[in-house]
Amino acid sequence: MAVQTGLGEPRGPWFVSPELDPNGRDGTGGGTGARDGAAWGWRRRLMTGLAVLALSTGSGAVAGGWVASRGAPGPAAASAAPVPAELVTAAEKTVPGVVSVLVGGATGSGFAVDAEQHIITNDHILAKGRGGPVTVELPDGRRFSAQVVGREPGSDLAVLKVPASAGLTSLPLAKPGSTRVGEPVLAVGSPLGLPGTVTAGIVSALDRQVRLGDNRHRAVQTDASINPGNSGGPLVNARGEVVGVNTAIATIDGNGSIGIGFAIPIEQVQQTADTIIGKGG
Repeated sequence: MAVQTGLGEPRGPWFVSPELDPNGRDGTGGGTGARDGAAWGWRRRLMTGLAVLALSTGSGAVAGGWVASRGAPGPAAASAAPVPAELVTAAEKTVPGVVSVLVGGATGSGFAVDAEQHIITNDHILAKGRGGPVTVELPDGRRFSAQVVGREPGSDLAVLKVPASAGLTSLPLAKPGSTRVGEPVLAVGSPLGLPGTVTAGIVSALDRQVRLGDNRHRAVQTDASINPGNSGGPLVNARGEVVGVNTAIATIDGNGSIGIGFAIPIEQVQQTADTIIGKGG
């Protein structure tokens, strides 16, 4: 299990490879015989350890260095790769619509999807809060009590609603089927209680079959850094359109991010949210 950190703790469902049963055992039922015991043991440890952090993973430390060699010349500092201008613009558009979700002892993220101030988030955040009151913190620090419009545990999605006075900027949703492997994306949320955090990566894979909690899901895989508290936040493309809801990451033996994160695809998000809002208003 992941351990608590100073600012928060990993929250959300565990990811288990579909090749394993819920207890981490090989789901094929076949024995290993006497073949490469060490190699098989390593593979098994690796797959069993692919579990974890719902939507929350590395914080994005600043890479760099300095030389303290008492005046001796050191290697030139590596220059950071230029950030594409469209990603900067996408971040500027996205952050105003992303919130922190606080319920009981659980924290996560969410984002506004319409002018009625409906907010999409992960259901596992509410489940972790054990039915406690839900509070939403806006980018400007204001807090509002949120109404739970509806929940769908099977898809790990929930819809909240805050008063119109919140004035959140709604985020546009990407067109179904428009997400492409290799396109740049941003993960936005409140990892470790740090609101408005933006990390960048690409879409690593589509339709990735993963088991989250007790359910199997189709997910968008990304290498954008996802951290504890990112659950429920948006994964957006370079146009600022939401392509998924950040939900979980894979780790090896709970040792942190390995650059494999998962988001619920926008097609499922839109369908589930429309159903919840239609029923609950």
